[in-house]
Amino acid sequence: MSDQAAESTGTAVTAAPTRTGPAAPSVDFGAMTDRVMGSLKRGDLGFALGLVMIMVVLIMPLPPWLLDISLAMSITLAVLILMTVVFIRKAMEFNSFPVVLLIATLLRLALNLASTRLILAHGHEGTAAAGHVIQAFGGFIMGDSFVIGVIVFSILTIVNFMVITKGSTRIAEVTARFTLDAMPGKQMAIDADLSAGLIDEQEAKTRREELQKESDFFGAMDGASKFVRGDAVAGLIITAINVIGGMIIGMAQKGMAFTHAADIYTRLTIGDGLVTQIPALVVSTAAGLMVSKGGLKDTMDVALTTQFTRYPKALGMSALLATALALLPGTPAMPFMLLALVTGGGAAFVSFQNSEAEAKQKAAEQVKAKTEVPVQEEPISQAMKIDMVRLELGYGLLSLINNDNKRLTDQIKSLRRALATDMGFVMPAVRIQDNMQLPANSYAVYIKEVEAGKGDLRPNMLLVMDPRGEDISLPGERTKEPTFGLPALWIDPANREEALFRGYTVVDPPTVITTHLTEVVRDNMAELLSYTETQKLLNELDKDQQKLIGEVVPSQITVAGIQRVLQNLLNERVSVRDLPTILEGISEACAITRNVLMISEHVRARLARQLSDGAVDDNGVIPIVALSPEWEQAFGDSLVGQGDDRQLSMAPSKLQEFISAVRQNFERFAMQGETPILLTSPSVRPYVRSIIDRFRPMTVVLSQNEIHPKAKIRTVGQI
Repeated sequence: MSDQAAESTGTAVTAAPTRTGPAAPSVDFGAMTDRVMGSLKRGDLGFALGLVMIMVVLIMPLPPWLLDISLAMSITLAVLILMTVVFIRKAMEFNSFPVVLLIATLLRLALNLASTRLILAHGHEGTAAAGHVIQAFGGFIMGDSFVIGVIVFSILTIVNFMVITKGSTRIAEVTARFTLDAMPGKQMAIDADLSAGLIDEQEAKTRREELQKESDFFGAMDGASKFVRGDAVAGLIITAINVIGGMIIGMAQKGMAFTHAADIYTRLTIGDGLVTQIPALVVSTAAGLMVSKGGLKDTMDVALTTQFTRYPKALGMSALLATALALLPGTPAMPFMLLALVTGGGAAFVSFQNSEAEAKQKAAEQVKAKTEVPVQEEPISQAMKIDMVRLELGYGLLSLINNDNKRLTDQIKSLRRALATDMGFVMPAVRIQDNMQLPANSYAVYIKEVEAGKGDLRPNMLLVMDPRGEDISLPGERTKEPTFGLPALWIDPANREEALFRGYTVVDPPTVITTHLTEVVRDNMAELLSYTETQKLLNELDKDQQKLIGEVVPSQITVAGIQRVLQNLLNERVSVRDLPTILEGISEACAITRNVLMISEHVRARLARQLSDGAVDDNGVIPIVALSPEWEQAFGDSLVGQGDDRQLSMAPSKLQEFISAVRQNFERFAMQGETPILLTSPSVRPYVRSIIDRFRPMTVVLSQNEIHPKAKIRTVGQI
């Protein structure tokens, strides 16, 4: 029959072969066990389950055997915490200590409650009513007299409460306060190391995170130390309740004699108190050690051994004192002589070790002095290198580099990318350095070691300008905007919203520097475009354009010639991003002339769409001020030379008349809100531009060939 059942079900038969009746539902205990163990392997579920078990102990009674296991686990946990604190190098290696301290305290209180329930309910049954652990501690400490047990328990409680816990609490409070007070200084030290280049961004970020964790840890330790203090107070109260309540229950309900009830319940209570107070004392010691580690960077055994053996004279004096005590009449000589031998031998050993170490160090220094290679001087070529672009800051502006919210260095990186996108010009790296010779709030911009701009800032204020050109009616310090020399005002950041509400332009100091740097670089792009950068631009063109480069260079023009053409374009702030079109224009012009100026003019005609698009106003129309035929004739007649060697030779009085006419007309249009261009014939455009560049460099000068056929134009005046 059993064979048939096994064959029909295909599984192992768990019931007896002779069992009859309906089959019981099968339960897969193996699968259930696997699921439970799998859940326990997850740390979060295991931790949560442990907390739930502690809560259960607070509510449900524990059998004595389970209480024994729990008390043993509490003692082991306390020793584990102490040993972990002893062997860690830094307090932050055990930054979960406040959480562990709370859980250990909660566990002891829960076990206190469970043992109290057993003592009060079954104490009349004997000293084993609350388990064998409590019985063993009570019997071992108390012996035959419960008075001894009370005294020992009181001493342990006083030591824990008055000495260790109180000292640990005070150290935790002071450490937390000093740690929080020192945070700004440590943060500034990290920023200073970062600005000086001693550390990188990642290292600074790591240090800031460690600093934040340290402040959080010591702040938590300040509160967690109260757990230990409260645990000691709770132990005293629970002990008093157990003794008094147990004697009342024993005499009133169980009919026990006073002496018998006092002996039984006191023995159980003192045993219970010792079982919980000893782990509490161990954990309190661990908490004291944790907050006392302070500046120790090694484990405690290494630190203590190193520091005690650092001065052999101290060991020697201790040996002399122990010897003197051993020789005193009536004093037992053996222990003091033994200590004298140990400390004296330690002093001699340490002195010998130190002497050997000093001898080895001197020998190593002598060998190093003989074999040390003299420091080589910095090559002259390194000293001769110049910075293409350099920004020097006074010491009062160094905080702009360390500002995490809007750092000057990040803005300069964005500026380089914007110039590359807008102008096709790769700006050289900007070197930022401090200059103690500058005023505290001043800065200077250098192009190829020559000062190209400077200004004064207020690092903790905001610069306000009125785009309408009117007076600014806000409290502040009046100044000139360093880039364009416009009237401006330094205001307090608290007035930012008011300034924006009135329609003023508000910028912060890093933006002021970045704007000034942008204009300086734009004015000097032609100088900053070197031969090497030109070659890089050609090399980085697509593979499809390399054939065009091969046909143009060097048969028609050299790389230096292309550099000159690009410099002529950049000098008038014409973008060279469309390099293929520029190369096509160069190829076409080289078939006619080799003059770089004429080649540049032809390239500008090929860039007519780009030039026209950059000259349109808000309405999509190009406002034009035309050069009159009389001035066209005057410039044409003033050209001397033949072919590619023509030059402008105009009388100074005539030039002054032209400059006055241009200035008056364009200033009148500027007051009307117009920014027109000056339109000339192609033959005289470069010469007219060379004159206007000296007094109105921002004025755009175009020829008729540079106006795209589809561009909309509007003539607003004539020179």
